[in-house]
Amino acid sequence: MKTVLLTGFEPFGDELINPSWEVVSRLEGVTEEGDRIVCVQLPCVFGKSLQVLLAAITHYSPTLVIAVGQAGGRTDISLERIAINVDDARIPDNKGYQPIDKPVVKNGPAAWFSTLPIKAIVYALQQAGIPASVSQTAGTYVCNHVMYGLLHALSDRPEVRAGFIHIPYLPQQAAKHSGSASMAAETVKRGLEIAIHTALHVEFDARIVGGTTH
Repeated sequence: MKTVLLTGFEPFGDELINPSWEVVSRLEGVTEEGDRIVCVQLPCVFGKSLQVLLAAITHYSPTLVIAVGQAGGRTDISLERIAINVDDARIPDNKGYQPIDKPVVKNGPAAWFSTLPIKAIVYALQQAGIPASVSQTAGTYVCNHVMYGLLHALSDRPEVRAGFIHIPYLPQQAAKHSGSASMAAETVKRGLEIAIHTALHVEFDARIVGGTTH
């Protein structure tokens, strides 16, 4: 039995819910193939979010770690390619901390790449009729902080795949943000199930276009 660790965030900003946790929390349990999924909620707080995540990795010893976060305004499920070593918060975190131009890890490398087969996952999602794409930036807020810290911590453990997925608002959130895209929770849930299956069974990523011109 393989163990998959999924994480989602608590609400932040002016939102009452966070779609990442709303969906991730529904995936706890054993898959049809007999793999175990464990789910952990992360605080939307610099530093503390990584402490909770790394403690969960130590406790569960997962084969696969996928952190999921809200990206209000995006139109699809976004597979993050890269995390950069910068905390530069547009708004304070849930404890009121607002780092500007601070490293996630002092003297760490400039960036870490996802070890998920991100293009294979995007292709699988699209084949299932779920909008998806490769994203070239996880931002500079807590999501990027978590992705960078996760990949940094696992950099000497190539047997553990890890990465970050951003998801759009849920419909009830988008209703309060005129013109914003949304995705139903059941669609996101199915998308994450496909992402997990692909990450566990595809050894080498697909060589398909996933880049952008700007």
